[in-house]
Amino acid sequence: MSDSSSERITAELRSWIAAAPPGAQLPSTRSLTRSHGASPVTVQKALHTLTRQGLIETRPGVGTFVSRPRATRPHDYSWQTAALGAPAARLPQSTSLRQASPDVVGLHEGYPERDLLPHRMVRAALARAARGDVAVTRPPSSGVPELRAWFATELAAVTSAGLTAPTAKDVVVLPGSQSGLSTLFRSLVGARMPLLMESPTYWGAIGAAMQAGVEVVPVSSGAHGPDPGELDRALTETGARAFYAQPTYANPTGAQWSPSRADAVLRVIRAHGAFLIEDDWAHDFGISSTPSPLAARDDSGHVVYVRSLTKSVSPAIRVAGLIARGPAFERILADLQAHVLYVSGILQAAALDVVTQPGWRTHLRGVRQQLAARRDLLVEAVSTHLPSAHVEAVPAGGLNLWVQLPDDTDLPRLIRACEARGVAIAGGDDWFPAEPTGRFLRLNYSGPNPGAFPDAVRVIGECLAG
Repeated sequence: MSDSSSERITAELRSWIAAAPPGAQLPSTRSLTRSHGASPVTVQKALHTLTRQGLIETRPGVGTFVSRPRATRPHDYSWQTAALGAPAARLPQSTSLRQASPDVVGLHEGYPERDLLPHRMVRAALARAARGDVAVTRPPSSGVPELRAWFATELAAVTSAGLTAPTAKDVVVLPGSQSGLSTLFRSLVGARMPLLMESPTYWGAIGAAMQAGVEVVPVSSGAHGPDPGELDRALTETGARAFYAQPTYANPTGAQWSPSRADAVLRVIRAHGAFLIEDDWAHDFGISSTPSPLAARDDSGHVVYVRSLTKSVSPAIRVAGLIARGPAFERILADLQAHVLYVSGILQAAALDVVTQPGWRTHLRGVRQQLAARRDLLVEAVSTHLPSAHVEAVPAGGLNLWVQLPDDTDLPRLIRACEARGVAIAGGDDWFPAEPTGRFLRLNYSGPNPGAFPDAVRVIGECLAG
């Protein structure tokens, strides 16, 4: 019999068990074999599955019975309070990470759904990598040379004329950009030292800064990026030597800096002898514009550049590239070696395999078209069903729409009310490193079931009004 027969028998027995009282005896294996027209092996496989799930228990020589609820002794973990002490900081836990049930329309998550990923290419790449030497060898701590070269070539292709393009020796491979941000904040800033951040900004960067013990100083940033004058003032007043920013399709606002804004910010950074930590997480998600990294405008080591492949290739491929020059590179590499040693060679090989396939660019063009349709559908739904809301700018790329609600909105109540009606949303408070400047929602248009976006936003509007 096939595995499907075993699964069918398991499902039928599970229904029988649900209706039976604890301790009830199941029919004998011989009886089940006869009634289901299955082999003894297939029946035993189904019973083994139910036993493993804790639904039944076998008593040798007696039979098989529905499991009885076991009384568990409550454990006392109060001793850990004194052993752990007070936490140095309470790290943020974003609503965007919570798992929603399959029947909920998820506008809260930060990852693209499966249909927007090159899943066939990823599976094939992982299979090929598992058959290679990378499956049984340790890769260099700075990363596989070919992948480092790919990251360097990608940035070199758009580097301004007259500047020295990066090479593989300027690249370190990271186990995802989140780990890279922690390394950057530790190695370039240091505990109790000031770090400037756009506000609002990526909540994970806020958490990484808190974990590194740096002092976060918010710099207001809107649909077109931060004001260079405000950045200059903040650098002067705080003495900070680093500024974390997302110049391309920022999370959560979707902002993309203009070339003139980018040049103005770089002038301020250079004047203060500071670093700009550029998080290019959405590089592969351009819709109506083309990404233009600030790192392509600098070869003097002021811009430290991070580009992740996790969202565009697969959440299972936690690989990113970091480009830095000079002594900063050595300090960053030393911190990485101390904390993560190296990134899995299989993941690096699989990532390189995918992004160098002829179909990769074709896939990205398809993603651009799909994201455009999804974004426009969500924008129209907000305009129709949330008349009291405000969208400052429709993003030219990325995955998110940043929606401002009336100032008197009770965000926690709104989130609960929407979820009770099958819609998961993310409140904007998570993206502010200091006090929020208003009530916002970050709505993700790359999640599953885009056809449900209009009805989901209608639910948000009704809960907001109620």
